[in-house]
Amino acid sequence: HFELVSESSLRTAQQTLLSSLEPELDNLLSRVEIHLDKLVRREQSLMAKAELQEGRLSNASGPSVGRKSPAAAREPVGPGEALTEAETRRLTQLRQKKERLSYAVGRLELQSTQRERQLRKSMAAQ
Repeated sequence: HFELVSESSLRTAQQTLLSSLEPELDNLLSRVEIHLDKLVRREQSLMAKAELQEGRLSNASGPSVGRKSPAAAREPVGPGEALTEAETRRLTQLRQKKERLSYAVGRLELQSTQRERQLRKSMAAQ
């Protein structure tokens, strides 16, 4: 058997339920967002680490040839001159380092924007 409830008491009960659930839902959503941000940063970190290891493995798997003197390594290569194997390897290493550094800069910029967003959110909550 069912009891009849007035519409005003039903609306009051709904508002009470909503007011008690809303802060909890906001809290849970913010915790999920924080966790997702951490996972994104972890993923980026792991990708950077994998690229770094891949570069190291490709450098280690190459044939080892004696290095030239520092003075010889600094000599500019003219348009008609070919690069030696050591110079080619050094150029490849420098390109990989440039890629790693540009990736790290991008990651730091992303972290900066995420921290700015979190700061804005915390300032808005106050």
